Amino acid sequence: MTVRVVFALVIGTLAMQAAPPPARDSVTYPARSGPGGGRHIVFLTGDEEYRSEEGLPMLAKILSQRHGFNCTVLFSLAPDGTIDPKNTQSLSNPAALETADAVVMLLRFRNWPDDTMSRFEKLLQSGKPIVALRTSTHAFNGFPKDSRWETWNYNNAGGFGKRVLGETWLTHWGRHKVEATRGAIEPGQQNNPLFRGVSNIFGETDVYEAYPPSDATILVRGIVLKGLTPDSEPADYRKPRSTDKVDQGVNDPAMPVAWTRMNKNANGTTNRIFTTTMGAATDLENEGLRRLLVNAVYWGLNLDVPQTANVTYVDDYRPSFYGFDGFRKGLHPSDFELGKTVPGEPLPRPASGRGGNYAHLSLSR
Repeated sequence: MTVRVVFALVIGTLAMQAAPPPARDSVTYPARSGPGGGRHIVFLTGDEEYRSEEGLPMLAKILSQRHGFNCTVLFSLAPDGTIDPKNTQSLSNPAALETADAVVMLLRFRNWPDDTMSRFEKLLQSGKPIVALRTSTHAFNGFPKDSRWETWNYNNAGGFGKRVLGETWLTHWGRHKVEATRGAIEPGQQNNPLFRGVSNIFGETDVYEAYPPSDATILVRGIVLKGLTPDSEPADYRKPRSTDKVDQGVNDPAMPVAWTRMNKNANGTTNRIFTTTMGAATDLENEGLRRLLVNAVYWGLNLDVPQTANVTYVDDYRPSFYGFDGFRKGLHPSDFELGKTVPGEPLPRPASGRGGNYAHLSLSR
């Protein structure tokens, strides 16, 4: 072996040692001991407005470190590997779906490639439980006519949302970024195990118009408030429903904001479905809502729901207020690893609970 060859090998070895490790496209939180028994929960983030890329990692950390679930969080990524919720065709590491025991999702208007959609469809057809938040009622859009996935579009007879979760996108029932939501447990459901330890449900997002099907069990109705704080008074105006144009009091009756149903697939399997139209990253600051979602994971997996599930944050949590293009730029999945504080400043809340310049709101769904 010549001196030149030896020198080249040494240089090559040093270069490989100095090169940074390849960027990870998802983040996994290994399960600690707990009733979850290492079951694999896959979290699907990907919405342009409600900061699922911030809220779901926080929830996954709680389920892994406080309850014993193995949790993997997938993201929408830009070509450079940074998190970009606006890339509707991206879902990182979709192979994780193959070993999922359950899915927690907050998606909006996704149109994933065939391979990713096929993996998700296979999970659905296998009967795995789904916990769906906020804009997941309109998770998919943009598949072209005659595409295999055309019927998944939210505006195709309600698409995946209507068929599987129980509702699709209709309207903002409360005024967006002006009127928050107070959760009211449906009469007769107080002893439902899903409500163990749950009280004072509140979210800064507005109520969506929603009419779950007759086979759904309504759990929570959303009281439209006059402001964005928990002590705001209930709104008292009237407005027409989008479905039949009949006027009703905005809280008479209040719209459902959380429900369960059993989705029966054509192959004979059944998915246990929990859906809530709440769930922005700032909504998840509410302890009652966090506990309801943790309880929903237990319920979906047919596990005994804890009497008072521990939903204390694992790491510092300072979520961004919701808004289009309000995501923190330049973040990687590794920024959400255990023990880390997410870099960057969160998008601040509006200065006031009422008013403000929201000229773009007609685009919000």
